[in-house]
Amino acid sequence: RHSYDIKQIYVKRKETIERVFADAKEKHGMRWTTLRGLKKLSMQAMLTFAAMNLKKLATWTWQVA
Repeated sequence: RHSYDIKQIYVKRKETIERVFADAKEKHGMRWTTLRGLKKLSMQAMLTFAAMNLKKLATWTWQVA
């Protein structure tokens, strides 16, 4: 992670990967939960990220058309 090539990847990481989790927290209510149990929380997280992926897919298809 200290080499020049890897540092360039880390610079892009905050714009791509970390942004997804920040959007999930802010826009999709993942700061707090009202559910209890690992199974229920996993289901909520999967549905949230599935919805985010569908939104991203819809954006890509509208840009192409």
